[in-house]
Amino acid sequence: MITARAFAGRRYAVLGLARSGLATCEALIASGAGVTAWDEREAARDAAMALGADIGNPLEIDLVGFAGVVVSPGVPLNRHPIADHAREAGVSIVGDIELFAEAAADLPPHRIVGITGTNGKSTVTALVTHMLESAGVPALMGGNIGLPILARDPLPENGVYVLELSSYQIDLAHSLACDVAVLTNISPDHLDRYDGFAGYAASKERLFALQHRDQVAIVAVDDDPSRMIAGRINHRLHRVSAKDIDPADQARWPALQGPHNAQNAVCAIAVCRVLGLNDEQIERGLASYRALPHRMELVGEVAGVRWFNDSKATNAASAAPALAAFPPAPDQRVHWIAGGQAKGDGLTACRPWFGHVKRAYLIGEAMEPFAAEVGDALPVERSGDLAVAVAAAAAAAAPGDIVLLSPACASFDQFKDYEQRGDRFRELVQALGNG
Repeated sequence: MITARAFAGRRYAVLGLARSGLATCEALIASGAGVTAWDEREAARDAAMALGADIGNPLEIDLVGFAGVVVSPGVPLNRHPIADHAREAGVSIVGDIELFAEAAADLPPHRIVGITGTNGKSTVTALVTHMLESAGVPALMGGNIGLPILARDPLPENGVYVLELSSYQIDLAHSLACDVAVLTNISPDHLDRYDGFAGYAASKERLFALQHRDQVAIVAVDDDPSRMIAGRINHRLHRVSAKDIDPADQARWPALQGPHNAQNAVCAIAVCRVLGLNDEQIERGLASYRALPHRMELVGEVAGVRWFNDSKATNAASAAPALAAFPPAPDQRVHWIAGGQAKGDGLTACRPWFGHVKRAYLIGEAMEPFAAEVGDALPVERSGDLAVAVAAAAAAAAPGDIVLLSPACASFDQFKDYEQRGDRFRELVQALGNG
């Protein structure tokens, strides 16, 4: 795990004991810190106590003298009472990413890449990590992806920590100065946590304000809000665009098809060039990359029909690039499974690509609202749930067609999370192949 002398002799409160919370407790205690931990779940409290933490609710104890309150990114600071309680005690609220930043001085010499954006940040994070590793550079992927960062072993000298950073994680960081910071794009999301879209965008922009003047910012300027942020950055800046990618080059990268992946690729290329990779190393990494689970993941080909799991597309802005990736050839070929728990943004972002869709299969709470919004623009089936949608798409699809789960919705009406939804889709597709 990652430990630091900076934590020794200090006391922290940890609120929320899922994976990152327990990893934080363990790292702090191993560093010589005192920890008071809390979770509503008794089993989680028992696990923290087994690590050596005291048990106490940060909302009910006197926080004066604590070095910080460590909260999960899922805690909504705009309406959770811990924000006022910590403020009254003069104690900072931080996340595990901030603790990692504070521990950095005790790690072997390294560089940090921070990647944020509404869409694409997971792919860019995984792609940069893969490109570095394939070039022989020690790299570790963390933050909003993979295992909790504090639970990982430190990299050897000259390693690169590649962090996917949500707006929530940036909100909880105060000393994270990334050697390279990346913004992929911005569109409305998580507005329940911010004072409108401007507040959400400001949270993303703050990643660059935390940098030092000799560090590098990379911004994809394909949308207006990102362009505006780039215009306010006054240190080293690389502006990139999906238009910078030659389609002939992209054709050589099997897991990076579609306009959204052109943007992902150009961001990752820019990062790797800053970190010193040459063109041959970059090309090798792009060509050998394989998609992350639930992100345009090819899960099977049955009777000439390819099935893609894009369950991570939990809003319309995320689903739109997936639809754009499969233009008619020469006729429409996409059987689109969409729906779930809508986030309120409708399907406006997807509408320009309705011409790519042969038929839509709608599921979940959003089924009727989406059907009404689509209207007569394309054929629609009200499937209700994922199994019915998969069976209907399998019956209708012809060789050369694409079946795409890209829900444009959260999953919580029918699944625990988008991973469970994507895993269920994969199981259903594999059962088709076995049948």
